[in-house]
Amino acid sequence: MFHHSAKLQYPVKVDKPNPQFAMLLQQAIGGIEGEIRVAMQYFFQAMGARGDDRIRDMLMSTATEELSHIEMLGHAVALNLEGAPLSYQEETAKDPVMNAILGGANPRHLLSSGLSAMPVNANGVPFDMSHVYATGNIGADMLANVAAEAGGRVLASRLYNWTDDHGMKDFLSFLIARDTYHQQQWLAVIEELGGMQAQLPIPNSTPEDHEAMQHSYYYLNTLLDKKAPKGRWAEGPSLDGKSNYSVMDQPEPEGQEAKLGKAPPNSGAQNEQM
Repeated sequence: MFHHSAKLQYPVKVDKPNPQFAMLLQQAIGGIEGEIRVAMQYFFQAMGARGDDRIRDMLMSTATEELSHIEMLGHAVALNLEGAPLSYQEETAKDPVMNAILGGANPRHLLSSGLSAMPVNANGVPFDMSHVYATGNIGADMLANVAAEAGGRVLASRLYNWTDDHGMKDFLSFLIARDTYHQQQWLAVIEELGGMQAQLPIPNSTPEDHEAMQHSYYYLNTLLDKKAPKGRWAEGPSLDGKSNYSVMDQPEPEGQEAKLGKAPPNSGAQNEQM
């Protein structure tokens, strides 16, 4: 069961409406870096979480917080669209708001949503849930969540730098702060589970006899004209503590040539293929 408050989680104010910025804000709602994505990701992860009930509860609480961020962003989009003219005749009066719409904002805010937010990205493409990652593996899910929050914080930072509206900057500073915490929240779960060494490789429940371990810890350098780049990934103990990293330069292929048999009759292939 969910509950809703009429009040937003954080104040959302716009000093001067800007339909072009409303279009950009849509990315934070329906883009792959946006709040619909993380809300649904945490929600489905919570529904599939097994083991520690605290982690399930954390996922569900954070999912509902992200729903509140969708609401705030939707309100921000609508505020940025306030005062936009609704006819061509009004546009001919050179209203600066309509000029902004014709200069790059999303016309569907005028044509489809009545000057309000939509579940789409900045290009008007609906979010289709294909970037919701919920594996049922807590290690994999936490790493996916860190990446999602990192992408969201990058986007919020870019939106902050894009606008000179003080109200929008204040609102975006809140979203940036929450992304900061959520990144660390998911990393803290991994730490509580024993840290990266204990969680790697994911899944850590896969028996070693299911894995060709001789191929598990070398860096494969496929560059013919350059030496392998040196780094932590190429030498020293592995992060899971089970081996040491090495480099395989200009590796010789071990597999067979990829050849297929003749095409079957009635397959629609050319006669020469059969």
